[in-house]
Amino acid sequence: MSQQVARVDTLFLHEDDDQYRVVVQREGSRVFTGFLEVKETSAGPRPARLRVVDGSNEELRSPDEFVELARRADRIRVSQQTSSRGREELRELLDGYQLDAKVVRTCRLCAQSGTYSPITSETAIETENETVCPDCAREQLDRQLAYHGDITGTAQERLESLLFEVQDLERIVNLLKGDLDPELTKFDEISPTVEDVDPVPVDSLSLHPGIQQKLEDRFDTLLPVQSLAVENGATEGEDQLVVSATATGKTLVGEMAGLDRVLNGEGKMLFLVPLVALANQKYGEFQDRYGDIADVTLRVGASRINDDGEQFDPSADIIVGTYEGVDHALRTNKQLGDIGTVVIDEVHTLGEGERGHRLDGLISRLKYYCREKSSGDTQWIYLSATVGNPGTLAEALEATLIEFEERPVPIERHVTFLDGREKIDVEDKLTQRAFDQKSSKGYRGQTIIFTNSRRRCHEISRKLTYSSAPYHAGLDNRRRTRVEEQFADQELSAVVTTAALAAGVDFPASQVIFDSLAMGIEWLSVQEFHQMLGRAGRPDYHDKGTVYLLVEPDGSYHGSQEMTEDEVAFKLLKGEMEPVQTRYDEAAAVEETLANVTVGGNQAKRLNEMMVGDVPTKHALGKLLEYDFIDGLEPTPLGRAVTSHFLSPGDAFALLDGIRHGESPYDLVARMEKRDREE
Repeated sequence: MSQQVARVDTLFLHEDDDQYRVVVQREGSRVFTGFLEVKETSAGPRPARLRVVDGSNEELRSPDEFVELARRADRIRVSQQTSSRGREELRELLDGYQLDAKVVRTCRLCAQSGTYSPITSETAIETENETVCPDCAREQLDRQLAYHGDITGTAQERLESLLFEVQDLERIVNLLKGDLDPELTKFDEISPTVEDVDPVPVDSLSLHPGIQQKLEDRFDTLLPVQSLAVENGATEGEDQLVVSATATGKTLVGEMAGLDRVLNGEGKMLFLVPLVALANQKYGEFQDRYGDIADVTLRVGASRINDDGEQFDPSADIIVGTYEGVDHALRTNKQLGDIGTVVIDEVHTLGEGERGHRLDGLISRLKYYCREKSSGDTQWIYLSATVGNPGTLAEALEATLIEFEERPVPIERHVTFLDGREKIDVEDKLTQRAFDQKSSKGYRGQTIIFTNSRRRCHEISRKLTYSSAPYHAGLDNRRRTRVEEQFADQELSAVVTTAALAAGVDFPASQVIFDSLAMGIEWLSVQEFHQMLGRAGRPDYHDKGTVYLLVEPDGSYHGSQEMTEDEVAFKLLKGEMEPVQTRYDEAAAVEETLANVTVGGNQAKRLNEMMVGDVPTKHALGKLLEYDFIDGLEPTPLGRAVTSHFLSPGDAFALLDGIRHGESPYDLVARMEKRDREE
């Protein structure tokens, strides 16, 4: 033995029942572990027996060898967990050989497993009324994570980082149980940013007196993004892509330009949005704000059975519509009149799956219509809060880029991990906490809760303690309007919604909660995520915005989802905004080319070339001929029916097959409408 331990760095002693565990370290490595039994003699405590342990084997050694070990050690350490009686006994034993020992703070779990692991105030982790080393704390955390689900590496790194930062295992474990300790849940803060833009005085605009007076009654100066747009020709007919965060005032850019042209007899204004809820809200705003100086109408599309067009008045000065509503008018050869200004809100929709290619086609068809039917040059203004490639998109749209990156209020982003069954309880606590507080502007905190289905909207809303309401596209306009009014009057603590609010319905919420990071069966994109979290915090109402991601470890919502919710959470939090790109598969190319043939006839190829995405025109025309959707460059009756109802080729053939097998047309259409509403 003396040869094995010719030199000893540390001799470590730790009380273990009625004996002492002995650990010998040399150059940072454990040489062996043993157990020392002590006997009482007339000269004081002395070594009685030494057992050296090697795996499952034990070897009895002479107690004198312990003394030799102690004399060869550079330092002797006694664990702080050793009892005061045990420490005194060891002190007396070592004194008998003129040896000194120091009591040190060490990890009990390591000591019990035969490892000397000293801990300091910088490394100690509190757990169950004791301190352990970082490695043992990490092992205990891993066991808790295994209990809560197979959490991914990124989320595990986040929790371990928090563990070492706060040095308290119980606080981290409580976080996994839905605890809302803001010090632990806080992921980061998006600081407010202010760009130095000279504000344009409203009285310097020289617009038509009708709109000029209304603006002067509301504002002294324009907001920065509005000032930038005006300085770059927004009120002089320049086409613009305006990219700026939610609540920075970009919508007014389109209103100023469009109303000025309307009142000067230079054509009507189209204001287009992706969703019916948005169109209804914007229609109401325009009626209230401009109804005394201009006629306003609404075009939100038609059902597959009856095209009532929502009592659409094509002669109105302002047409507020959904993309599909106006596209339906074009596809069915309805007249929209002389168009002076087109405002496309949420233009980043160009990058979204099915809606992307339909918006791309709509813009092309509308540009064709304006060139053929309008008396002057139509002005195009595109609006978005989230674009990953604004310069490229502006170039593709042939518009001047107006980019303003100001964030009026800070946004705190929080992440907490919990079982899916615990989410509603946590949402209830967060909603109550926000509503019970008032900002310096005197407004209560109100919450938008995003979830992945309409059914879940109702489930959450029913279980919240404070007043709340579901809000989604399945509700009729009267119910949605009532919810909007109640929220504006601070009668509701929360609205629970699917994607409808993400696109910009104007709810001044201080807090956004993600009950789910999916919409339907698809995970959110970084762009969608930023669009949604941007609803938190309004400068006229709140001092800051708060965002909570409620993340279920190992959670998913459909078998087709390859990632889990904890993986998606950090992808979204750390991800860069995706570029807006419109991609075409065969079905999309066929659908848009058919619509362009229907609207433009022999100009269909030119309409395809005007689109942002690359459309394989020759291949699409070949398929249209094969499907009997066109005859030459004219739609067949079948093709006209397919395009007027926004059917993909697959949908069209499914309908034909159902009809041929005797299924009621109404049942077929009802089945398709139901499918469209599922999210």
